[in-house]
Amino acid sequence: MLRLVGGRLLWSVPLLVVLSALTFLLAWLTPGDAARVVLGTNTDPAAYAQVRSQLGLDRSLPEQYGAWLAGAVRGDLGRSLFTGEPVSAIVDSRLAVSLSLLVLSALVIAVVGVALGLFGALRGGVPGRLLDGMSVVAMSVPTPWLGLVLVLVFAVELAWFPVTGYVPVAQSPGGWALALALPVVCLAAGGVAVIAKQVRGAVVEVLGRPCVRALRANGLPARRIIGRHVARNAALPVVSVFGVVLIGLLGGSVVVEQLFALPGLGQLAVTAAAQHDLPVLQGVVLCFTVLVVVVNLLVDLVTGWLDPRVVAR
Repeated sequence: MLRLVGGRLLWSVPLLVVLSALTFLLAWLTPGDAARVVLGTNTDPAAYAQVRSQLGLDRSLPEQYGAWLAGAVRGDLGRSLFTGEPVSAIVDSRLAVSLSLLVLSALVIAVVGVALGLFGALRGGVPGRLLDGMSVVAMSVPTPWLGLVLVLVFAVELAWFPVTGYVPVAQSPGGWALALALPVVCLAAGGVAVIAKQVRGAVVEVLGRPCVRALRANGLPARRIIGRHVARNAALPVVSVFGVVLIGLLGGSVVVEQLFALPGLGQLAVTAAAQHDLPVLQGVVLCFTVLVVVVNLLVDLVTGWLDPRVVAR
């Protein structure tokens, strides 16, 4: 298991370097620059050149990236080109919002998706086919459209939840839950459908195996068969898909945070990209990449626990 963890962590180093370099390149190819945003309508060439020099934008792209990478290795992610604040402090102030959204969404996906999948697999017949149809529809619904419908119905018409905004959990746990209710539903809907369909398919497949039929013929209780034999074998493909769904939540969180005005990393990334604030954008990308590495590592650990043969390979 330690070899598995060490190998995954070792592979994460080139991943971080490649993604950070791609971010620098894509931001450089995007029209405009931070100096233009700072100056606004002021087009004085002398002032423009001075601002570019102050921000370090007059250096070549490899020089800018090399300076950023050297600082990142030391734990210094630089400063915002606009506010002058340390990027690490800016990211830290937004991280709790994004983690709250992602963790709650993951819990909803795991609990509701597994429950619906088991219900469809064990009941079969019409409930199972109905679940498959609903899953396909849920996976096809665009996240922005679903968010707008949720806001219109539950926030505007019924006034059950706030339209936008975020309340820290330390300030008001109830307000925190209400503020995240609609964003979590919006972000988790597609993932619930994917996991429900995957769980149903995996459980049905395991229930059809000869070994399970033999256990039934020997008179073992259905609850024991499902709990001790079916669940562990069906969990392997579900865990792998769940990891992919969690990574997909990172991209979905950018849309959801913009839609519900949540001050998280997704909203910060959009703002930094629009302002060409490259240090802040790099900090967000680095944070997202670390989250992807952590998710993949957790998936590998759970998979190795369910099937020790994975660790042996």
